[in-house]
Amino acid sequence: MKHIAMTALFVGALAMSACSNDRFGNGRFGGAGAGGDFVAGSPSDPRSPAYFNQTVGDRVLFAVDQSTLSPEAVQVLTQQATWLSENTSYTAVIEGHADEQGTREYNLALGARRASAVQNFLIDRGVAPNRLQTVSYGKERPLEICSDELCYSKNRRAVTVLAAGAITS
Repeated sequence: MKHIAMTALFVGALAMSACSNDRFGNGRFGGAGAGGDFVAGSPSDPRSPAYFNQTVGDRVLFAVDQSTLSPEAVQVLTQQATWLSENTSYTAVIEGHADEQGTREYNLALGARRASAVQNFLIDRGVAPNRLQTVSYGKERPLEICSDELCYSKNRRAVTVLAAGAITS
C-alpha cells in the first residue's frame, strides 16, 4: 500500500511539473522560458514536420492548365524556404498533381511542371538542390473525386513532403 501511495505521489508531481503557468505565451519559442512550451514533434514544435504541414503549409494550388505560382503560392513557398533553411536535417519530395480533366500523359507532364516550379522557387530562395526531389502523379492521386470546379481546384496542387536525412534515388 505504501508503494502505491508513493507511486501515485510521484506521478502527480511529474504531471504537475509538466504544467506551465505561462498563460500569455511568454517564454514560448525562445522567450523567457527554458526551451519553449511545446511538445517535441507536435504541431506546436517549430522544428517538426507537423508544424511545417499545419503552420507553414505543405501545399500550393494552381489555376487550370497552369504551373505558374500565384501570389498565395509564393507566400507559402517563401515560408517553406525559410523553414527548410532553418531545418537542414530534412529533405523534401515535391509532388505535382493535376485534376481529372485531360489525358493521363498531359496531366503527368503538367504535374511535373508544377513540381519543378516549386522546386525552382525553393532553390532560388537558398534551399540546396540536393535536398529536393520531384515526382508527378498527374491525376492519379486526387484529394477530391467529383466533377465540379471545387474538387478540381483542390486537386491542382504541389505538395512538399518532408523526410529526415538524405534523398535516395
